[in-house]
Amino acid sequence: VTPARPRKPQDKSLVENQVKLIYNRVYAKLRKLTFFDLPSLNQAITQKVREHNQTRMQQKDYCREEKFLADEKHTLQPLPEIAFEIKYYREHKVAKNNHIYLGMDKHYYSVPYTYIGMKVKVIYTRSLVRIYHKAGLIATHPRNTKKAGYTTRKEHLCSHHQYYKERSPTYYLQRGYNHSEELYRYMEALFKQDKYPEQLYKTCDGILNLSRKTNREVFIKACCIALDYGQYSYKFLKQVLENRMTDYKEEPQVKSLPTHGNIRGASSYK
Repeated sequence: VTPARPRKPQDKSLVENQVKLIYNRVYAKLRKLTFFDLPSLNQAITQKVREHNQTRMQQKDYCREEKFLADEKHTLQPLPEIAFEIKYYREHKVAKNNHIYLGMDKHYYSVPYTYIGMKVKVIYTRSLVRIYHKAGLIATHPRNTKKAGYTTRKEHLCSHHQYYKERSPTYYLQRGYNHSEELYRYMEALFKQDKYPEQLYKTCDGILNLSRKTNREVFIKACCIALDYGQYSYKFLKQVLENRMTDYKEEPQVKSLPTHGNIRGASSYK
């Protein structure tokens, strides 16, 4: 194949002539036939293309297939073992929870704790996410499109190296204790979930931010409601506050006995 050069319209005639030959020698000969499935059509097209390649060219003593076998086949290289995938490039700053956020998938990927606060280059394809720092590969993950999910490698996390960088479960528990006992119990239940601590730091930051913007007594009631329901997330607490569920007071319902004749009175118990 000789592609047409840019800004060279005279090259286009060679391409158009090949298209005309294929239409004349393949599609034109099949236009009156009826095919009932795609494999049959493909087989017929393959046969006509083979006949086209084996037909002697005008003013040449060889056909296209002979030219290919003599001059081109021995120069071909084997196909790559891995299918080609388009690469996409992004730059991100590693957050304090050891992760970078890939906006395309709305997903978090872990990075070694020593790179917290640094800018990294993310190159991702359909199947893999590679993270580089100064041209050095520091992390590789299978791509995951689960929204708000985490792909984490344990050895990346600072909590497994006693290297906290100002953030740890103890830090957030202390912040909760300084606010109220209810928020402390809520934070404690939050970290008892089957998740890595770093995956919960962003949730804790959101909860503390809510506590600063909300009346203390109202926020304590919201924590109690969340504890009663066993829902440990920023989203649930925010919905409780936005829907003003803390204003709802459940009044005890007093039911009176139905009127009936089976009443003995106080004298029966003397």
